[in-house]
Amino acid sequence: MHITHEIKENINSNIAVDTVTLNYEGRFLRRKKLTSDKGEAFLVELPETRSLNSNDGFILDDGRIISINPATEPLTQIKHPNLTRIAWHIGNRHIPCQIDTTSLLIRKDHVLEDMLKKLGAELSTVHAPFIPEGGAYGHGRTHDHRE
Repeated sequence: MHITHEIKENINSNIAVDTVTLNYEGRFLRRKKLTSDKGEAFLVELPETRSLNSNDGFILDDGRIISINPATEPLTQIKHPNLTRIAWHIGNRHIPCQIDTTSLLIRKDHVLEDMLKKLGAELSTVHAPFIPEGGAYGHGRTHDHRE
């Protein structure tokens, strides 16, 4: 089994020999056995816990790269005439949020969904990769009600 101790950021997916599909939670790790989409098992053993992005890749001990493919997962899509106000309420609760010009995406959370409905938001469930904005300094994670 191959081992990786290193992440390559901002990779060109053409240099990767394989991919590994991970959901949002799965892209937050330090040490874990993973299996690539082509079936190759490898061990991730990083010096510290990392929040990995869709353009990162694992460098295996033989130099090959396995890129990260964000998994499709159920999300709540939020629409509202004043998305700025809604984004403030989500951010005030330190909830990871993916921002688009016409809507916001968050992970399913019935407590937040109830609050957003009370604020007049239109909610729907979509299935898509979840790639939220980074932390205040462009990286890292915030924590939701489950963490």
